[in-house]
Amino acid sequence: MTDLFESAGTDAVGLPGDAHAPLAVRMRPRTLDEVVGQDHLLAPGSPLRRLVEPAADAGGPAGGAGVSSVILWGPPGTGKTTLAYLVARGSGRRFVELSAVTAGVKDVRQVVTDARRRLAAGEETVLFVDEVHRFSRSQQDALLPSVENRWVTLMAATTENPSFSVVSPLLSRSLLLTLHPLDADCVRALVERALVDARGLGGAVTLADDAREQIVRMAGSDARKALTVLEAAAGAVLAATPAPTDGAGGEAAAQSAAPRIGLADVERAADVAAVRYDRQGDQHYDVISAFIKSMRGSDPDATLHYLARMLAAGEDPRYIARRITIHAAEDVGLADPGVLSTAVAAQQAVALIGMPEAQLVLAEAALAVATAPKSNAVTVGIGEATADVRAGRGGQVPAHLRDAHYAGAERLGHGVGYRYPHDYPHGVVAQQYLPDELAGAEYYRPTTNGFEEQLTRRLAAIRRITHGAAGEQGR
Repeated sequence: MTDLFESAGTDAVGLPGDAHAPLAVRMRPRTLDEVVGQDHLLAPGSPLRRLVEPAADAGGPAGGAGVSSVILWGPPGTGKTTLAYLVARGSGRRFVELSAVTAGVKDVRQVVTDARRRLAAGEETVLFVDEVHRFSRSQQDALLPSVENRWVTLMAATTENPSFSVVSPLLSRSLLLTLHPLDADCVRALVERALVDARGLGGAVTLADDAREQIVRMAGSDARKALTVLEAAAGAVLAATPAPTDGAGGEAAAQSAAPRIGLADVERAADVAAVRYDRQGDQHYDVISAFIKSMRGSDPDATLHYLARMLAAGEDPRYIARRITIHAAEDVGLADPGVLSTAVAAQQAVALIGMPEAQLVLAEAALAVATAPKSNAVTVGIGEATADVRAGRGGQVPAHLRDAHYAGAERLGHGVGYRYPHDYPHGVVAQQYLPDELAGAEYYRPTTNGFEEQLTRRLAAIRRITHGAAGEQGR
């Protein structure tokens, strides 16, 4: 448990004055104006601003008066902890931090007891619980009285969907704020700020363009990861740079002589080779194309290679999951109907879990597509049907298939002569379903691969019955 108002070595709430603190901590925003990438939460008058910013008039209520507890939901490195610190800093409240990884019910009750004692003396407490989804139900339940009675203002952070990871009573008593993943421009701006800001590297190093882009790719939406890699690369470069000798030159010379972080320095610092992959350029399309064609071509090894290549380059795992799902239908279809279910489940799991664990889910789904029997009969079938519709081929719905559930429908002939399939053997009856203009058309032609081999035999038997009804409907 950490009480950041009383901790040594801090010049403000959560803002270490120690120059040896990690770069990501030193660069933590001091005001909402320095927060990047969460504009949807920072509009004037928003609940978050009311929590952070004191009332405009000195005689007004304290900042955040009347605002409920908050659950911050978002990917790692998007600013959840920063926003919690700013709430305490801006409102002037005492700030206490608990980590759900190490804290227990006893710790929660101790904080609440202390908060009630201080509240009686006029001092309010902000309780920040990091990774609240790791709290058990009993631990979360222990927070309920303090949240309901506002003995503390709870700021809880989670990377998992609160609907599944936070108990309903706590969720209903809190304001849920969703943080969006940081895009490349946001991460790039934070890296540039850290290079020149006195709290960060203060111009001690410069950064090559390709090195900066590699940091951005590796970080994905995680600002903390970007600054950690930058700090490691800068430390290595500065350690290898000889100390400047005395002499003329002044500040301008010092700036021009600042060592430069190159792509190789970033690779060594992160122990990850730069992946030649531009999410906005040709490499993106080339690699995703190779990934798709490897699944279609039933090569599991190439499938895993291109999947790993995309993930290492910071490709959005949700995008990859969508492509896998599409090709489960396009390239496997009914040759193995279970593959589409696997792919859809993978999409949902990726959204709930996030990286790095989501790579296992993606790999399983991609391999399911790659190793399944293949059929594009679904793709061909819907394509041909769509082409006929767009060409104007259709005509009237057969009268016996039209809706007969309203007064007067029978008088118009709607539903007359319809044969209910369940009244016949095998649930199949001779009857025309397509419009007259398309009678006899066969769009779906299953292959003999996988489960479609059974469908081929079954569909042939079905069509012998249903197509034998031509001209006989209503007799």
